[in-house]
Amino acid sequence: MFTEVLMPSDDAIREAAALIRAGQLVAFPTETVYGLGANALDPEAVARIFAAKNRPGDNPLIAHISDVSQLRPLIDCEPGPVARRMMDAFWPGPLTMIFPRAKLVPANLSAGLDTVSVRLPSHPVARALISAAGVPIAAPSANRSGRPSPTSAAHVFEDMKGRIPLILDGGDCAVGLESTVVDMTCDVPRILRPGGITAEMIAEVAGGSEVDPAVMRPLQEGEQPRSPGMKYRHYAPRGELTIVEGDPANVAEAISEMYDCALADGHHPLILALDGHLAAYGGRRAESLGGDEAEMAHRIFALLRDADALGADVLFSEAVEARGLGLAVMNRLGRAAAFHILKV
Repeated sequence: MFTEVLMPSDDAIREAAALIRAGQLVAFPTETVYGLGANALDPEAVARIFAAKNRPGDNPLIAHISDVSQLRPLIDCEPGPVARRMMDAFWPGPLTMIFPRAKLVPANLSAGLDTVSVRLPSHPVARALISAAGVPIAAPSANRSGRPSPTSAAHVFEDMKGRIPLILDGGDCAVGLESTVVDMTCDVPRILRPGGITAEMIAEVAGGSEVDPAVMRPLQEGEQPRSPGMKYRHYAPRGELTIVEGDPANVAEAISEMYDCALADGHHPLILALDGHLAAYGGRRAESLGGDEAEMAHRIFALLRDADALGADVLFSEAVEARGLGLAVMNRLGRAAAFHILKV
C-alpha cells in the first residue's frame, strides 16, 4: 500500500474524510499525539486499526467527536452533573471520559467492555476531519503497538508506511502525551491514564478525584485493561530502559556507574536527564529531558524514538515526582521501562 502524506488543506481533509467513510484508516494530528483514525461505528474499520498497529484486542480504543452533541448516541445514559462540569471545563481538550456503552458502539471498539471512552479534541485539523467524515472517529496513537507514541507526521510514517493510505501532516503536537482518561462510572472520577489534565485539576472541578493503583504498577495476571495505555510494557524504545529515583546527586552517581559498566560491556548506553543535571554526567552521552515536567511531557516520546535512531541499547533516565503533570510523565516512563525503577 502506498502511504500519502498531505498537509491538511480543505481538499486533503475531504479526501481523508472520504477514506474514513469508506472504512479505511487515516492518521491525523491532535493536540496530544497523532491518532490512527477509523469510523468508530464500523466494526470492520475498527478491526483494521488493531491489525495496522498489531494491537492486542483487549486494549480498548477512544471515540473522538467534534461536538458535545455527538456524545449522547454513544453512551447508555445521560451524562451526570459532574460529567457536565468536566465537559464545560476541559472540552475541547486532552480529556477522555468513560461512560456506559450504547448498543450503537461496536464491541471491538471497547475491547468487549460494557463502557466506551470518548474525547473531544481541541486540534482544529482533528475536529475538521471528524466533522467532514460525519461519524465519530476511533483513534489510538498512530504507532506500532508498544512503540513510543508519535508526536510528528515523520514518527507516524516511520511506523505506518505501507500500512495506511494517508497521513495528514499538521506539524508537531503541542502536548506530547496522550489524553487523561477518567472513568465516570465510579462514584468519584477515577483516573486510569494520567495526562495533561491532572488529578488536582479534575478534583477542583468535580469535587474530588482518585488515581487508579494500576497507573504506577503493571497490570496483574488476568487483569483486563479498562483504558488505553494500561498494558504492562508500552511506549517503549528498542533499548532496555531503567529509571533511577532519589536525591539528584545520588541519582547522577548511580546512573554514571551503570553507564560506565554498560559501556565496558560493549553496550551503547544513553542517559536521559533534566537540563540542570546534565553537567553531573561528565561528558557521557546524554539527552535533555527539558527543564521541568511540562517539557518532559512534550519531549519524552520523541526522545525515546531518537534513542533508537542513535543506536542506544541501554538507557538510564532520571525521574520526577509523580504528582501533577509529573504523574503522567512517570506513568509513561514507567511503562516504557516495564516498571524497572531503581531507588537510590
